[in-house]
Amino acid sequence: MSPEQITSLGDELYAALRACSTIEPLTNRFTDITIEDAYHVQQRLLQRRQQAGETVVGKKIGVTSKAVMDMLGVYQPDFGYLLSGMVYGEGQSIAASSLIQPKAEGEIAFILKKDLLGPGVTHADVLAATECVMPCFEIVDSRIRDWKIKIQDTVADNASCGVFVLGDRAVSPRAVDLSTCGMVLEKNGEVIGTGAGAAALGSPVNAVAWLANTLGRLGIPLKAGEVVLSGALAAMAPVHAGDNFRVSIGGIGSCAVRFE
Repeated sequence: MSPEQITSLGDELYAALRACSTIEPLTNRFTDITIEDAYHVQQRLLQRRQQAGETVVGKKIGVTSKAVMDMLGVYQPDFGYLLSGMVYGEGQSIAASSLIQPKAEGEIAFILKKDLLGPGVTHADVLAATECVMPCFEIVDSRIRDWKIKIQDTVADNASCGVFVLGDRAVSPRAVDLSTCGMVLEKNGEVIGTGAGAAALGSPVNAVAWLANTLGRLGIPLKAGEVVLSGALAAMAPVHAGDNFRVSIGGIGSCAVRFE
């Protein structure tokens, strides 16, 4: 794709974000768009958000679980950026009208105390660089009409980032088996999903290592103090005004979010 096309698509996605509207899938209009092109579009979208005053507070890994892959028809992980405008506190109410077509994912968040720069980052490196892990919700959202996405669409759209909520408890990553810890996802008091840490590329630690190594090949570090969302542990759940969600992760804690 030409630089002009990349800039135009990034601006189009930014306008859709601000207007809470959707656009036609990029892959319908540009059949030759590559994943590399899509990451360039993502960078333009990121640039526009930073120009508007937001700052990068972390990174996210998307499409790590088979459940999400099957729901979206996307069969490889991707990554996006977490920005200051995406952060909500535990129990804080989120206006459903501020999002477009949101879905809730229960995840494990990593808070880093050291930089991680791949390639060559190992499981042990991730644990050594992690200050703590926390239960969290990522509320994914898509500026692409009806979630009709291919990998290039979600990458360009900042890995379908919406907002995220961290729980109120932080534990050492060595205090819990992050592969076998179980997750229960509740919506309005009813259990709607279960999963385990292994759903995210075999372990959330593997997912963070994948991200560090993937970014490292681009010269981008995971930085001390950043939040890293390691991927959904069960299928995404549609969100509507009035919904209350809770995720509980064995050995780590819980996180609640409500929509108005």
